[in-house]
Amino acid sequence: MGRKRSSPVTQLLVWIKGQSMKVKIFLAAMPLLFSLVALTLLVKDHNHFFIASELIHVAGISVLVYKLTTKKTCSGLSLKSQELTAIFLAVRLVCSFMLEGDIHTLLDFATLIFTAWVIFMIRYKLKSTYIKELDNFPIYYMVVPSAILAVLIHPYNTHIYISQVLWAFCVYLEAVSVLPQLRMMQKAKPTMYLHWAWQDSWRALIGSSRFMRLGADIFSWSELGTFGSPWLSLQKLFKPSSWQTFVTITLRVSWRAD
Repeated sequence: MGRKRSSPVTQLLVWIKGQSMKVKIFLAAMPLLFSLVALTLLVKDHNHFFIASELIHVAGISVLVYKLTTKKTCSGLSLKSQELTAIFLAVRLVCSFMLEGDIHTLLDFATLIFTAWVIFMIRYKLKSTYIKELDNFPIYYMVVPSAILAVLIHPYNTHIYISQVLWAFCVYLEAVSVLPQLRMMQKAKPTMYLHWAWQDSWRALIGSSRFMRLGADIFSWSELGTFGSPWLSLQKLFKPSSWQTFVTITLRVSWRAD
């Protein structure tokens, strides 16, 4: 009696596993690219992308709070990234009040509250499970350059000067806020990923949030056309949704390969 033939899905997974890292990253990125193109063609108002991104971000951080409360562990979670997230959210909230309050202000406020709770849990309630030795990326490496760059290059509009600088600071800091988390994951042994599986649902939601924000970015870039001013050039370069998505995909694919 012959061996049972494996399913096409199993054969596909085996084929993908045998490919080089570059091919795996390409195969992971292509569905995202096609999905983004489809979304930008179907959705006419890019503001819907921003709202969807922020709603998913709130959902993601809510799931993280729930996981921290029920699992009683923060192993694999970067306190530095959470603190950077709280900083840029607080500054962006100030900007929102200075400029105009809307749905984005409410969503940022909700995300900030949940992020502050996560920081509290890591610092006090779950301190014994926090892997401090892997989370040693200095915060000032990101805050100070972002502040200097914001003073030098920021948007010029009818709003007061301080709001222009603060808004630029938010963009720059948000772009690098994920670095401590990625660095922590990179320094960890591949086997430790199994113990961090409780974070998968949170990471999936945050990844979806970045995905929707990337759609909004592509939409706005197509409207702006050329790079234009130094502010627009740096804003595009520092857009967190684009390069964070790429780096995260690369890291996750490399881990799965190991």
